[in-house]
Amino acid sequence: MAQYALLILPSTNRVYAESSTELTMAELALFGRTALETPVHDIARTTIGGVPYVTFEADDLAEADAAKLANLSSIYALFRFDGKLLEPVHLQSLDRLDSDLITIPKYQGKTNELFTKLLLNVTLLSSDFAGDLLERKFSVIDPLCGRGTTMNQALMYGFDAAGVDVDRKDFEAYGTFVQTWLKRKRLKHEAEVIRVRRDGRVAAHRLQVSFGLTKEDWKAGDKLNLSYVNADTTKALDFYKPGSFDLVVTDAPYGVQHGSRTAESGLHRSPIDLLKAAAPVWARLLRRGGALGIAWNTNVAKRDAAIEILAAAGLEPLDDPPYQDFVHRVDQAIVRDILVARRPS
Repeated sequence: MAQYALLILPSTNRVYAESSTELTMAELALFGRTALETPVHDIARTTIGGVPYVTFEADDLAEADAAKLANLSSIYALFRFDGKLLEPVHLQSLDRLDSDLITIPKYQGKTNELFTKLLLNVTLLSSDFAGDLLERKFSVIDPLCGRGTTMNQALMYGFDAAGVDVDRKDFEAYGTFVQTWLKRKRLKHEAEVIRVRRDGRVAAHRLQVSFGLTKEDWKAGDKLNLSYVNADTTKALDFYKPGSFDLVVTDAPYGVQHGSRTAESGLHRSPIDLLKAAAPVWARLLRRGGALGIAWNTNVAKRDAAIEILAAAGLEPLDDPPYQDFVHRVDQAIVRDILVARRPS
């Protein structure tokens, strides 16, 4: 049995940095439970040379397991620890694009990028396809996508990404950003905004993008696909086929600076009203074995109430450890948690 020490990535967000060790411990436990070939044991916070690490024990990590752990949301470095010396473990993450796709956009209300990656990871690890992390080209939709942080993280992994949001300003801002970014990176791509018509009228606008990671990929037809529909999330099935996605991943509005909104019912401080209307739609977007992950502010909506809604939508909420260990403080008004549910196989 070997001991490993994981160094946490420094975070520019001081409050998130305070929670990152505990969140990483919960994320690591989930990796070990669902995706790794080698079980991990005795996950703990340990100080080595005055620096905090997350330590764990495991048989010697296979190359594939090290490659999976390279995608932990807050990992900076991983070492094999013999009690005195730290031997670096080679890490090669899934990231296929430059990180400025995630870091350049700055706007009020943007979710911390490390948390967005955590939310995507936790949802993926909860699907029936967790073991295929390194091989599968996942399809991901954020049904409350705003300015696209979740979609961008999915693209970073080499996944196909989709989104829905009712806010026209967010839709236009994201479309401008992503097309400018692709041009600046000189990636071969096609992009257009089209009007989606229903019953003779314009029902929505859709941004449709495809691009290749390399010129060779583009020529071979190996492309990443991005779709963003400017519409009410409860109408998502008007634009995407049922069972089209492996993962539904979203960060619900926190009900502090803004609330949750649907076109019909207007603004609500609690995301519960939105979840009641949207959960049956989001559940149908998932293919069998897929998973839904949602983050929200527990000060305005209780976990038990959200679990009941997801169960009523035909999903299987996951509520045992480590799923109960992702709650953390964002600020005085927001205590954020993650809830995951799986569509039965």
